[in-house]
Amino acid sequence: MKIIGITGGVGAGKSTVLAYLEKKYNAFVIQADEVGHIVMEPGQECYQPVIDLFGKEVIKNDKTIDRKRVSDVVFGQPVFLTRLNGIIHPAVKQYILKSLEEQKRKGRKLCIVEAALFLEEHYQDFCDEVWYIYTDEEVRIQRLMESRGYTREKSLGIIGNQASEAYFRAHTDYVIENNGDLEKTWKQIDEGVRRNETL
Repeated sequence: MKIIGITGGVGAGKSTVLAYLEKKYNAFVIQADEVGHIVMEPGQECYQPVIDLFGKEVIKNDKTIDRKRVSDVVFGQPVFLTRLNGIIHPAVKQYILKSLEEQKRKGRKLCIVEAALFLEEHYQDFCDEVWYIYTDEEVRIQRLMESRGYTREKSLGIIGNQASEAYFRAHTDYVIENNGDLEKTWKQIDEGVRRNETL
């Protein structure tokens, strides 16, 4: 079984790449962000520690955690963000590793792991190869403004807080350019999968 890691900045169009891999190659796709939501659900391992950290006011009427309220608190207080990450990230990684093990037992040939803080959290340690989805900054700004309704300033602020292109390129094995020409993107993905078959 091959495990490919996918990373890149916000607005790079990573979900487009994931959808193609899932559809064309029957890849099992797991996203750290989605797992982060799962581990915070009632009964899951991060539920109580998050409530202990932020207090009962983050519990909604349906007993789930109000993620918007949590993000509002951490936004202005880095110390809370660090502590939240300390709770969530190890649990997410364990969940992903368990899921990959399960897929291996089922005989799956290709698994894809996508995470925003992929390199910072050392997800590359258990991947055969890491792909960087590169997109021009201007294209990313337009995508964020259209898909999320962000202002240009907010989009620039978020992009500015992320790792640089040079950092991504230095720490990944393969680059896919995703500026909107989908045929070109598909071709690069196919090439990347072929590379892995020969690894």
